[in-house]
Amino acid sequence: MSLSIQQGEFFSLLGPSGCGKTTLLRIIAGLDLPDEGKLKIGGVDARNLPAHRRPVNTVFQSYALFPHMTVAENIAFGLRMKKVVPLQIVERVDRIMRLVEVSDLAGRKPAQLSGGQKQRVALARAVVNEPNVLLLDEPLGALDLKLRRQLQGELHQLQRRLGITFVYVTHDQEEALVMSDRIAVMNAGKIEQLDSGEELYEHPRTRFVAQFLGACNLLAGVVEHIDGTELMVKTTVGQLHADLTRATRKPALSENVTVAIRPEKVRLAPADAIITGNQVRGVIEDVVFSGAETHYRVRAGDHQLNAIALNSCPGHQGLRVGQEVRCHMDPCALILLEDHS
Repeated sequence: MSLSIQQGEFFSLLGPSGCGKTTLLRIIAGLDLPDEGKLKIGGVDARNLPAHRRPVNTVFQSYALFPHMTVAENIAFGLRMKKVVPLQIVERVDRIMRLVEVSDLAGRKPAQLSGGQKQRVALARAVVNEPNVLLLDEPLGALDLKLRRQLQGELHQLQRRLGITFVYVTHDQEEALVMSDRIAVMNAGKIEQLDSGEELYEHPRTRFVAQFLGACNLLAGVVEHIDGTELMVKTTVGQLHADLTRATRKPALSENVTVAIRPEKVRLAPADAIITGNQVRGVIEDVVFSGAETHYRVRAGDHQLNAIALNSCPGHQGLRVGQEVRCHMDPCALILLEDHS
């Protein structure tokens, strides 16, 4: 793979377990050595630099705090190893503890801290050394959902205040979307697609990215007609028109293709409703209420479509299991993928 991470960027490596995210992070940190290729940090060749001489620090999922040291001593450890002047150590540790809001925990040992507090201390210990690059290996993975979401926002704000380059490893799609300037979606040791979170979600290029980054309906079909930026595809659920304005390639007539559409872009209406554009008839097989949204599973011929509707008004949909519906899919919401089954 080849990639360039900008100074001051919050960059995420996203992918399933075993795809190579942590290996790449360890190569940047100097904990693993690449068989070949180049690695530059701040424009300087770092491939042969030992780990302790690289301008990077790492935050691990396990936190790796010293159990016999207090919070303040843990944070100061790296500065003491660098033989920073004691007065400067005190000033820098105090400043960082205020920044990550752990000043009132300074005298506690790790065993006296909650998971979220340990995470803040681990971040402070890494940031206090003022590295050019901060490497974070799934640092929020061990926390409960509510705390994880809270710390996602705090981590993003902290990165903005510090201006340090963050390279963040995660398999959590929402986490990557919430915090990152850019995301590299990885699969089997390669980068499938690299872009902003919005671009990856709205315009995935491959089936893997479309399915890994959120839910997605995939429809196999054959190209029947092309007229400028308009494409007509005969799919397993019927004829569909797609807008090619944002497509990365132009398919050929009679080519096998896959089009994708996100569940929230599939709009459901009763069977007798009058709608124009792409529409597919189906029967609702399942309805799941999940608070802010209602999830629908619709059987359209031999194909299953997933749709999501926001619960902006209680019971506004009024759709039930067994009901016949029309699934409306805007041509602009259909995505032409670069690969197909």
